[in-house]
Amino acid sequence: MITIEQAGRLRKAGVLWAPGAGDRFVVPDRDMDDDVFVVSDMTVEVHDYQGSKVIGFNGTTEWALDSIEQREVIWLPREEQLRALLGRHFRSLEAIPDGYRITLTDSVHTAPDAEQAYADAAIHLLGA
Repeated sequence: MITIEQAGRLRKAGVLWAPGAGDRFVVPDRDMDDDVFVVSDMTVEVHDYQGSKVIGFNGTTEWALDSIEQREVIWLPREEQLRALLGRHFRSLEAIPDGYRITLTDSVHTAPDAEQAYADAAIHLLGA
């Protein structure tokens, strides 16, 4: 999984998120940075509310958070979503002794996790 720092850099670089089932996110700055949530049709749904996206938490009676605006959470893109950001620049993904290597047309990026390597490559492409 990518780090919150990487996800924040992707957001600052202008990567847009259209929440969908299976997407992961965190709620920062509320003592919940270590909790990863997943958008699901059963428990976490996305609603349009007065022109903005609201992420609703269903069945969370023991928790005081019923919903939160999309702009208040940080999306943690999955491997295939990150690969899609690389588009035609992506050349290969290789397992190496210490993790993974992503090769783009103009650069190489390594990380201990494949998603982190993809994120580093996307951040490089976006100039962030």
